[in-house]
Amino acid sequence: TVIDAKTTQPSSMDCAEGEDVNLPCNHSTISGANYIHWYRQNPNQSPQYVIHGLRGTVNKSLASLTIASDRKSSTLVLPQVTLRDTAVYYCVLRGAHGDRRGCTCAVSLVGRRGDTSHLEGTQRAVRDKGNEGKINGRRWIKTEEKEDKE
Repeated sequence: TVIDAKTTQPSSMDCAEGEDVNLPCNHSTISGANYIHWYRQNPNQSPQYVIHGLRGTVNKSLASLTIASDRKSSTLVLPQVTLRDTAVYYCVLRGAHGDRRGCTCAVSLVGRRGDTSHLEGTQRAVRDKGNEGKINGRRWIKTEEKEDKE
């Protein structure tokens, strides 16, 4: 059984190369059995798993996930970002027994002149069909891309 669970993320954030970046995700309709998963998708590639958790804080070498005590929000922390962290990041909810998901607008790290990078509001809508990769057993495809240009 699939139950839609809404997740939301901000459309843009600013950051500098070398700093830690906090990517928030709100999921007020989460149930007690939902795990919070994060994926990243590089241009023209399939989404890749980053981290997941049920509650508290989960630490991995490339990222950490902090889940609020009421579980209605979480934050993905990317330490000391570089241009290699350029990707679209997705916050997804999934049940322990079954598939519950939410998909959001996403942000990407885009290089700027000088040593500063900008986490920009590149937004990609996704839908349940296509052939660009899988999340939770479903195929995902990019359907729209909007990007600010200088």
